[in-house]
Amino acid sequence: MKIGIMQPYFFPYLGYISLIKHTDEFMLFDPVQFIRHGWIERNRILKPGEGWQYISVPLQKHEQTTKIQDIKVDNSQPWQDKLIAQLAHYKKRAPFYNQTLDVIKSGLTEKTDSITKLNYNTLKSTCQYLDIPFNCSVFSERNLKIEPAKAPDEWALNICKALKYAEYWNPPGGMDFFDAKKYEDAGIKLVFQKPILEFYSQRRGPENFIPGLSIIDVMMFNDVPTINQMLNNYELITKSR
Repeated sequence: MKIGIMQPYFFPYLGYISLIKHTDEFMLFDPVQFIRHGWIERNRILKPGEGWQYISVPLQKHEQTTKIQDIKVDNSQPWQDKLIAQLAHYKKRAPFYNQTLDVIKSGLTEKTDSITKLNYNTLKSTCQYLDIPFNCSVFSERNLKIEPAKAPDEWALNICKALKYAEYWNPPGGMDFFDAKKYEDAGIKLVFQKPILEFYSQRRGPENFIPGLSIIDVMMFNDVPTINQMLNNYELITKSR
């Protein structure tokens, strides 16, 4: 049994969704300090013409030390309408524009001012569309008793120990962050899932292809079976002490 643990991202890229698909449980980790201008409140889509642009969720003012679980969305702004407007240019070129818009609107249906809950909802609607089991939980809602983390890489370790998971999967970007010895000593296999981001047509020509955009872009241009093939295309890297 394997678990993936990530902070709650807003319509994340393909690799994040692949981690959800290929683990037995996925946990949104939100008891740590929120860092501005990451992937929690924004992501990237194509820009009209060329290049890319951000889509984002406005947040209420908060202290620098505020935890992710306490970050509030500023719903006084019509940000949902702005998001839909930013996607309008896809309509002329993307064959799955209407289906993707339905996924987005479904994820935004439930009114919430919690950024964690908002991202949970949008991830759920995305996975439902892609026929991916969504066995996802939120750390701050679990009341899970774990050992205190003495180092940043021990949060995942202690969660695995508390839930008795044999494997922990993480994106490859965090490989240097983890002390493999700690995991080996606890009998937990530490695995890094490296997605292979292949070309797909963005109706701009191969030379202008931009990989790693939000899953929104992937859904705009590809049907569900094709996206699942993409999600299955990855390499596993293990790290030993």
